Amino acid sequence: MQATLVIKNIGTLVTLKGDNQARKGKLQEDIGIIKNGIIAVEDDKIIFVGEGQLPEDINISRADIIDAKGMVVTPGLIDCHTHLVHAGSRENELAMKLEGKSYLEILESGGGIHSTAAATQGATFEELYQKAYKSLDIMKSFGITTVEGKSGYGIGSFETEIKQMEVARKLNSDHPLTVISTFMGAHAVPKEFKNNSDKFVDIIIDEMLPKVKEKDLAVFCDVFCEEGVFSVEQSRRILLKAKELGFILKIHADEIVSLGGAELAAQVGAISAEHLVGASYQGIKDMADNNVVAVLLPGTSFNLGKKEPAKARKMIDEGVAVAISTDYNPGSCPTENLQFIMTLASLQLKLKPTEVITAVTINAAAALGIQDEVGSIMVGKKADFAIFDIPNLDFMIYHFGINHTFMTIKDGKVVYKR
Repeated sequence: MQATLVIKNIGTLVTLKGDNQARKGKLQEDIGIIKNGIIAVEDDKIIFVGEGQLPEDINISRADIIDAKGMVVTPGLIDCHTHLVHAGSRENELAMKLEGKSYLEILESGGGIHSTAAATQGATFEELYQKAYKSLDIMKSFGITTVEGKSGYGIGSFETEIKQMEVARKLNSDHPLTVISTFMGAHAVPKEFKNNSDKFVDIIIDEMLPKVKEKDLAVFCDVFCEEGVFSVEQSRRILLKAKELGFILKIHADEIVSLGGAELAAQVGAISAEHLVGASYQGIKDMADNNVVAVLLPGTSFNLGKKEPAKARKMIDEGVAVAISTDYNPGSCPTENLQFIMTLASLQLKLKPTEVITAVTINAAAALGIQDEVGSIMVGKKADFAIFDIPNLDFMIYHFGINHTFMTIKDGKVVYKR
């Protein structure tokens, strides 16, 4: 075998080795650590993972050699829930939040999603592309190698939804990171349909979903199932039509109130339910029984000043696979810093560092259906790695607020180096 890349002298190699499945319960703590680790890569695939030295049958004469100097190496981090492509920002809403106005109150006043929709509708393709490209560059600096990006800022303008997804497709082609697209036409009810939201649901089902599928612009379909947005039954109609057309299902579920979104995710066979701050105990059990990955977004709860975070410990105890993501967006969580979100997951959701790293690697991969390709460091998988200049994994959670990334490697190539 001819290696093209070798990473040696790895102090702590976090492999997440095991079955290519989301980790549940106690298995979420099993992260497959190797001390004094070494990795060999041929082109974009891993050909050896182990301790100490490479076997003699691996030729390194033409390989790039990276000396990790005792650092920590993990699989490339996966940000499995973002609203990557958008225009504008909403710092003007900070004062409103400090005055105690809720997310839904800001939305009702014309702010929130509606203000981002107006900015996104008015932006050119190139403006959206350049803004999102810059965010992807920031993300790769934090050790991220794969990003999910949702549309959803058309809010009735299907042309804008298409534009967002076309930007995401071009980014996936042009940028080193992998960008996976989600159609979220059901992100908010347009003002003109405020008194007849069922009519807008009909438009999504009859016009938008078939066209997105015809253009092959998205892998997933997501819907914001929430009080004042889309009801459980409206969400069910959208998701079942999406499933019929071949989309994989996701759902923004029970973010603010316990509406039954988690139960719906289980009923329709969604790959993941996301947010889940208000998820009921029955919803959690249903998710466990139906292998729905819980994508938790502690940065959003933090930024919105929520006193009660998602019930992560209950979810893990009940056998739900938990993933963590930034929810990067211009309103409720304007950050690309997944490392900070990992600290919040530990301090607010009470996840152990081992559970946190699982949540942003193999479980995040499972939330996107790509766990056979990425999310762990195993022979045959893609050569996506993050090298962190830290003495051990716990240090990244403990020493928060700075970027610990020394190097990010995507498909066997260095795409970021400090």
